[in-house]
Amino acid sequence: MKTLLETKNNLSKGTRKTVIGLLNPLLADLSDLYSQTKQAHWNVRGPYFIALHKLFDELAESVEEHIDPLAERIVTLGGVAQGTVRQAAANSSLREFPTDKAEGLAYVTALAERYAKCGAAVRKGIDKSADAGDADTADLLTGVSRDLDESLWFLEAHTR
Repeated sequence: MKTLLETKNNLSKGTRKTVIGLLNPLLADLSDLYSQTKQAHWNVRGPYFIALHKLFDELAESVEEHIDPLAERIVTLGGVAQGTVRQAAANSSLREFPTDKAEGLAYVTALAERYAKCGAAVRKGIDKSADAGDADTADLLTGVSRDLDESLWFLEAHTR
């Protein structure tokens, strides 16, 4: 990040730069996770269609609820949220969603991998933001982590 925008927020510039630097990649991951979950929702097929179609839509809504607060936290700290679709695609750490198989349980497995990866990244973000002295961001990310873990549980329940 080049420069911070002026703010009277009393977190140090170093803390704010650190936290903005960890939030923008998480914003990219969550935006990508949302779109991949919607991709599964739109295209799922198979004997579990209606249950998975509804589940994927609920999971996407849960992810979407966290995107705006993350972006706003970045801006609150004096940063610029990197939130366009192109920015998310360029900066996401998630693998591309498989579009060659629309079978329900294959989509469940693919999403479970991505929710687990995002959950792990968010937990690292909790620790890093707390270590940097930003308890508010750690708290924000804790809510994201809880929801991702619950979503992962819903997905994994279909594979056991």
